[in-house]
Amino acid sequence: MFKLKPGSETITKTFRIPVDMSERLEQLAYKNNLSLNAVIIQCLQYALDNLDETAAEER
Repeated sequence: MFKLKPGSETITKTFRIPVDMSERLEQLAYKNNLSLNAVIIQCLQYALDNLDETAAEER
């Protein structure tokens, strides 16, 4: 199960994301008393940890 937790050491990067996704992430951050940055980091970590890398190899 995906659970939100406090952050760690970071580096600055810039990404563009769809407005609706940004709004959902901001709501999630607010509801969990976390920064938007902390939520995005945890979402990305979850995606990387659960990535099916065999799909990329099949292309």
